[in-house]
Amino acid sequence: MAKITINLEACKGCGLCTTVCPLNLLSMAEKMNKKGFRPAQILEMEKCVGCASCATICPDCVIEVEK
Repeated sequence: MAKITINLEACKGCGLCTTVCPLNLLSMAEKMNKKGFRPAQILEMEKCVGCASCATICPDCVIEVEK
């Protein structure tokens, strides 16, 4: 099982990661971070296959994927 870590305070909420997840496991949070952005969140960590597409597309490198 893979583990995704998202730096919620550094995320600018661009949403690119949500478009590339093959299993649609990422979404934008309802709650805003300290900068006023809605950061990405993973919905079901246990279903993540660790493809790292989300981390690859993230322009701010706020997503880490561990296999």
